[in-house]
Amino acid sequence: MNRVAFVFTRAPHGSSAGREGLDAALATGALSESIGLFFIGDGVLQLMPGQQPEIILSRHHAATFGVLALYDIEHCYISREALRERGLAEEGARIMDVGILDAAALQQQLATYDSIITF
Repeated sequence: MNRVAFVFTRAPHGSSAGREGLDAALATGALSESIGLFFIGDGVLQLMPGQQPEIILSRHHAATFGVLALYDIEHCYISREALRERGLAEEGARIMDVGILDAAALQQQLATYDSIITF
């Protein structure tokens, strides 16, 4: 079984990395039985609700995260430290359900994947 992890490290605006990562995860989801999404660093901002990308003429992909379950992508994790560093509450609202992991647990979980692709 080929397990693929996608690591999101960038904020949702100012770069297309988040959108490209999500597109790659969805495409890979059709080929692999085990996909994991990890949100670290500024990547945790990808999951914040209430973003208004149209104001800055950006195309954010927040709504697309809702289709992950249709692709059997159910393993999603967010960095506890990254949330704290950005002043975001662990129990705060997000556009999708994610497991909150500390750095050691996140590294341990990432180590279970055969391939890791970072966006």
